[in-house]
Amino acid sequence: MDTNRIIKFDTNGAKSLIDAAKAAGVKHFIYTSFSKNMDADFPLRNAKREVEAYLKTSGLTYTILRPGYFMEAWLSPMVGFDAENAKATIYGSGDQPISYISLVDVIQFEVASVTSPAARDNVLEVGGPQPVSPNEVVKLFEAKSGKTFETSYVPAEALKGQMEGATDPMQKSFAGLMYCYALGDPIDMQAVLQAFPLKLTFVQEFVNR
Repeated sequence: MDTNRIIKFDTNGAKSLIDAAKAAGVKHFIYTSFSKNMDADFPLRNAKREVEAYLKTSGLTYTILRPGYFMEAWLSPMVGFDAENAKATIYGSGDQPISYISLVDVIQFEVASVTSPAARDNVLEVGGPQPVSPNEVVKLFEAKSGKTFETSYVPAEALKGQMEGATDPMQKSFAGLMYCYALGDPIDMQAVLQAFPLKLTFVQEFVNR
């Protein structure tokens, strides 16, 4: 296992891409990072913030998008949310608000950033249209499927311990993402949506699909 792959790809690789873009005469570089609420000390988060700082001083016009938690990933079996079998692992109390965002909507922001003056030399926190707690998401799926979910909870402090105790950078980063998830990720979208009047995906729409 390449334990340095975060440094190799997410830090050095991203910086090299910025350098190559500048050398090629690219005027505007759009970078996708992490929400400001993902603010614990773990390798992948630190790599993202380091690249953000590098881009800001590169001389390129930049847009840094900071999306929250993708609903396609964090409401999937990959992280223990198995809607098909009505089972869910909940990180934290389950009452924390999270502005789940669809990958499709992040792409919308990326495309809009190409031409929008509001995106130039700006950092944009982007989330879904409405914060929803994990417990509320479970209820939405129960109402849609007619099944009662079997839920288990992982306390935030346990996740913090996993993050601090892990030695592998990817394991440390995954535990860090879960820990930040357990603390919540609400994103106020009012100002951003005034500049980018996009139609965003509600969690209910994701559930319906």
